[in-house]
Order: sequence, then C-alpha cells, then structure tokens
Amino acid sequence: MIANRSYDCVVIGAGPGGGAAAALVAEQGFSTLLLERDKMPRFHVGESLMPETYWIFERLGILHELDKIGFTRKNGVQFVNSAGKETAPFIFRDVDDRDCSESWHVQRDKFDQLLYETAYNRGATCADETRVLDIDIRKKSPHRLTIKSAGGKEQDISTKVIIDASGQQAMIASRLGLKEYYPDLKKAAIWGYFKGAKRAGGGNPEVTCILHTESKDAWFWYIPLGNETVSVGLVADNDYLLKRGGSPQQTFEEQVKQCVGIKSRLQDAQQVGKLNIAKEFSYRTTQQAGDGWVLVGDAGGFIDPIYSSGVYLALKSAVMAADAVTDGLHKNDISERQLGRWTGDYESGVDLLRRLVRAFYTKEFSFGQFMKAHPRHAGNLTDLLIGRVFEGNAGEIFEDMDPWMEKVRAGEEVPQVTAS
Repeated sequence: MIANRSYDCVVIGAGPGGGAAAALVAEQGFSTLLLERDKMPRFHVGESLMPETYWIFERLGILHELDKIGFTRKNGVQFVNSAGKETAPFIFRDVDDRDCSESWHVQRDKFDQLLYETAYNRGATCADETRVLDIDIRKKSPHRLTIKSAGGKEQDISTKVIIDASGQQAMIASRLGLKEYYPDLKKAAIWGYFKGAKRAGGGNPEVTCILHTESKDAWFWYIPLGNETVSVGLVADNDYLLKRGGSPQQTFEEQVKQCVGIKSRLQDAQQVGKLNIAKEFSYRTTQQAGDGWVLVGDAGGFIDPIYSSGVYLALKSAVMAADAVTDGLHKNDISERQLGRWTGDYESGVDLLRRLVRAFYTKEFSFGQFMKAHPRHAGNLTDLLIGRVFEGNAGEIFEDMDPWMEKVRAGEEVPQVTAS
C-alpha cells in the first residue's frame, strides 16, 4: 500500500527517463510518486550511451557513481561494412579531449537501479512491483490512476501531473490513440549476451561496433559490457527477421554466418541464456503533452537502435519535461501549453537523428564516399554521433546529404572526391 492518495506528480516507469524525471521534480519539493511494474533491479536492453548524456549525469550528480559501479567506458564507434572491412575506430577524444567526450556501456539493471535510487534520495516515493491498471485522464486535473501493489491490493491515486515514462508500453499514447509507426522503419531485433567474445584488448579503447551482413539486409550491434560479457543484437526489417521460418535462434545463427565481422568476434564465445526479441519498435506520437500530462522517453516515441540514441533521448526528454513540470507547478499552470513548451525544440533535435537513421538504411548510400566528397561536414557528423543535436549546427550536413541521397537512390553518379 502507498500511504498517500494524492501527489503533485506521478511518474509511470522507472527506466532512465522515469528515474531522472522523478528525481528532478522531487528535488524541487513537490510530492512525487515513481511507479515501476517490475521488481527493481530488472533486465532491459539499451546499453550503449551517447556522450552527451554526460551533462545530464552531471546535473543529477551521479557521474562519480557511474565510475564507482565500474561500467565499461565507451570510447567511440566503429563501423564494419558488408565485406568485413573495418573503419578506423571513431574515437571521441580525438575530437574533444574533455571528460564529456567519453561515455559508458552499461548493464541496464544496475544503471536503472542507480537512477531509481537517485529519485528516492531526492525525495520521491518509489514503488516497484506496482502496476498501473487504469489511467483516468480528466478534462481538468487532478487525474486519477488505479494501481495494484505486489500484494494484490488495488487503490486509486490522484495527481496534478502524470509523467508517462512507461517505455514502449506507452500507456497514455496507446489509450489516446497518439502512436504513429514509421512505415519505412518497421524493424525487429533479436539479441543476447555472450562470454568469451573478442574484446579490444592490449589497452585499446572499447567501442560500440556496427556491422553489416553481406547482403546489407541486416546489421549487428556489438557492445562490450562488464564481467567479460558482450551484448550482440541483430536488426532488420520485421518480416525479413521474424517471418523466415525457423526459430529466432536459427535466424540469428544464420545471419552470424552472413556477417564476417560478427563471425570472427564470436568464434570463441558462448551464448549466455536465451535470445530476446523486440519487433516494430519505431514510432512517434502526434502529441507529447496535454493538460496535466507529458510523455518522455520511449513513451513519446522511439527511432531505432542504430546510433544508440534511445537512452540519451529518454534522459534528455525527461530533463526538459521535468523543468516544464516544476515550473508549471510553481506557477500553478499545468496546461498543455506549459507542459509541452519543450517539445518543439526536442522534436527538431530528434528529427536530425531520424534523418541520419534513414540515411543508414538507404542501401545505395555510403557514408564513407559522402564524407570523402564533403569533408567539411566531419564536425557535423561528430555532433550527430555524440548526440549534440539540441544546440550547434549539426543539421548543416543535410544540406549536402539530402541531395546526395536523392541521386544515389535514382542511380545517378555522384562525385567521389571534391577539391575543396
């Protein structure tokens, strides 16, 4: 049983977005309830963090905790093409030597637990093993939620503001019919964990690897974690991956054979446990805030795992939303306009990442060829890969990339190198 029946803010979901949002609202002195349906800590995917998460961790005061836990440092990104040719690792510190240029590969159970505890330490009431059975979005706040505790007891809670961070369950968006799937990004993933897989070794920096299969119809992520474990995931169109016949295990093993880079990295590895599946996870919502409610993280939309933007966008949207919520509670204004004041700027940044994702999935397009022809965009590409999309000029790259992609899609020749 939860003692209080009324709160200033209820946060649904204790993932990165929910934990961060609850911490920031609670530290402003507002009564905050953070609800999580599973027992914490719990398993989740999404282990590779963009470097721009640094600033959010700094604001939350947990930078030292990340290193204390011992998460693997993420030093950069490496791409491996369909023939197995490896690019030189893209090392973030080569561009920016500050501490913020590095990030982490995290075990999500430990990472999410850290944010859950951070919310508690900031003053939030935290309740895991507590399901939200119903949400009553009223025309005027307070809204009501029916929740069920681990002991099976149901109770009603009222709140001035709901922050929905329920992940791909997207409780409010699903109830209000706000979800729109991207027709060109109907992807699925099969992933699992391996021990004894190839690591950087020899003092070389650990990086996230993106590896194409020979056909370029699928790609693998390869994320070195702690305890000698590597997260390996296979991503492709939903139908290609899940409607081939055979089990997900058979499909995964079949695609490993079609990917030179992954095959060599897993040569001496052993799979730990069963593989996991996620399907058709790319969508947006037509509205991210309303009177007395706001959506953060995957509850408001998800692009694709290719550039590891999911956790960063969950945290960024949580910070922006929490600031709007606390300001609104201070002013006694929790209108859609107040709670959604951040969504325009947020969507502009997300759109840049979405456009980069679509470039990756254009089979005729080559980032290598494009960058040779347009080296002036090296800084813009760097900003996109580290998540610096809410400030600066990262979007300038598309002034040349968009027409370039139109040409390659049409089968037209494009220049390989420019004199500039």
